[in-house]
Amino acid sequence: MFGFSRKHKKLGRVKKVQLSDTTHGTRTPIRHPIPNENSNGDGVAGTSGHSSSEDIDCQVSSTAPEISNCASGSSENWMVLSIAGDKPVPRSYHAACVIENKMIAVGGESGNGLLDDVQVLNFDTFSWTTVSSKLYLSPSSLPLQIPACKGHCLVSWGKKALLIGGKTDPGSDKISVWAFDTETECWSLMEAKGDIPTARSGHTIVRANSTLILFGGEDCKKRKLNDLHMFDLKSLTWLPLHCTGTAPSPRCNHVTSLYNGKILFVFGGASKSRTLNDLYSLDFETMAWSRIKVRGFHPSPRAGCGSVLCGTKWYIAGGGSRKKRHGETLIYDIKKSEWFLEIASPPSSITTNKGFSLVLVQHKENDFLVAFGGSKKEASNQVEVLKTEKNESASRRHPSNTKGPGSILEKHSSPTQHRNDSSQHFIDSIVRQNLISAIEHGSERKSLSEALSVQDSGSLSTNISLHSQFDPDLEFNVDDRGDKHSEDESSFHENVTSGTLSTASNIYNYYETKMSSLTRKFGILEAQLAASLESKEAAEKNLASTFKSKQEMDKKMADTLKDIELLREKQVGAELALEEANNLSDIVHSDNVRLEHDVAFLKAVLDDTQKELHSTRGVLAGERARAFQLQVEVFHLKQRLQSMENRTPTPRKPFHV
Repeated sequence: MFGFSRKHKKLGRVKKVQLSDTTHGTRTPIRHPIPNENSNGDGVAGTSGHSSSEDIDCQVSSTAPEISNCASGSSENWMVLSIAGDKPVPRSYHAACVIENKMIAVGGESGNGLLDDVQVLNFDTFSWTTVSSKLYLSPSSLPLQIPACKGHCLVSWGKKALLIGGKTDPGSDKISVWAFDTETECWSLMEAKGDIPTARSGHTIVRANSTLILFGGEDCKKRKLNDLHMFDLKSLTWLPLHCTGTAPSPRCNHVTSLYNGKILFVFGGASKSRTLNDLYSLDFETMAWSRIKVRGFHPSPRAGCGSVLCGTKWYIAGGGSRKKRHGETLIYDIKKSEWFLEIASPPSSITTNKGFSLVLVQHKENDFLVAFGGSKKEASNQVEVLKTEKNESASRRHPSNTKGPGSILEKHSSPTQHRNDSSQHFIDSIVRQNLISAIEHGSERKSLSEALSVQDSGSLSTNISLHSQFDPDLEFNVDDRGDKHSEDESSFHENVTSGTLSTASNIYNYYETKMSSLTRKFGILEAQLAASLESKEAAEKNLASTFKSKQEMDKKMADTLKDIELLREKQVGAELALEEANNLSDIVHSDNVRLEHDVAFLKAVLDDTQKELHSTRGVLAGERARAFQLQVEVFHLKQRLQSMENRTPTPRKPFHV
């Protein structure tokens, strides 16, 4: 349906290996894991499955000889890989992929929280390096920090590692796709369009050419999903896929693989209420789901395991449920549709951890499964490897030197054809020499006599007679050795000068034809050279413009960093101003509270004063009425007094009121 490419993987069963060349006396980077007396194959579950092992072709420079078996007898197990130098921070629930001879590990969870770093394990030097840059360029050319995440997927695509989804802090509504360029060590955000799926973690991603296939996972509300989406890396478009048949139930922390570019397998995982061990397949030609019946070994329910597809064998390591963890490594044979138990790992192996990653590394003529990290009680930064034996011939990687049909015809060709080829080569060499001479001296095409004189005075590198060119019964011996130089020169001059007129005419005609043909070719080559020079100039201009754009980008980056520093300073100033404003607000609030108390007290005093004033006004009104009454009485008394004086003229003593 999508034109997926068919990837051919090698088959094999797991063996213990060392990745260093012991033939030169160097130290092996692999050591045995610490044995455990109570090793029963049941440990803490691995919960990775988010690292893609599809389309990986890693060539490591050192050899990989087989080492002795473990002390437990013929059973073979994981081997610890010794790494030189500083190791990365112990982590779990990260993701990893392989690009060329390097394993890229991104993010995860440590004891201090989520991580956003990029760790690179080089299989040439067996050493870890940390990518210093944490910035990526957004579409607006602004440097931003990549999000810390866990439960994401990492898929290789050429020189880039693609990070899809995962649980981030802070979270997002839609799933995002990031691209890490291993050459520039810079992140970039791929602006997706179309029907973008919801953000999730614990999902799986497989790649087919330039298409990503996403299935399942868990969203931010802890809801399990079983939707299927595809993402076109060229058009950056998401598209939901609708299928027929009985689809797998919603799940997370499962594993998937893409076989032959057209069949998707889904195994295990955790649903809402239980851990699963079912196996489904999706045929992209019919777009129909189907459940596969269990044959052979019956795998126990498990989630959080790691998986790698090698040819027709699907390796699944670790995993488990909430109550029990499994350390065995299983193989599902796609051709036989049958399960096999390959290895029962001891509890000390990191494949019994939670959140480890599993990738496929091709080291010269051998394939290795590489497990990294995970956690039990504490996170780990250990690396373990398993070697797979090849069941396929080496001719697929190194083609044989069997001759094709052209070689067979050349081997059984007739002597006449050899003679004609030799004489043709001789004439071509003469024409090329004369053409070079004509070009150097700026002269016109030379005549036959000039050509003969040039050839007579020059040195020949072949032992051939010119007459034999036109005689099919003669055999030629073409030899470039310098010890026959004089004999060749004299033979050529002798045959030319003693040749018949017909032979000379044939030579002249052939020579003129070759000269005209070479002149035309020379004109074509001159035109091609001019076009090449123009293309070179255009490329130089493009390079100059690119370099100028890079300088401008660097300048913009520096200006942006300065702006960021200024914004940070302004932010600090704003925070100080906000703190001062908060202090002033507290002071104003306390003053308001005090004023409210004072206003309440004054209101009470005012009420009392108004009451006293009202009573005083009543008393004053009474006094005024009494005074008015007294004035009336005085007036009456004055009138009576006056009337009495008018009546009795007898003077009396004055009466003082």
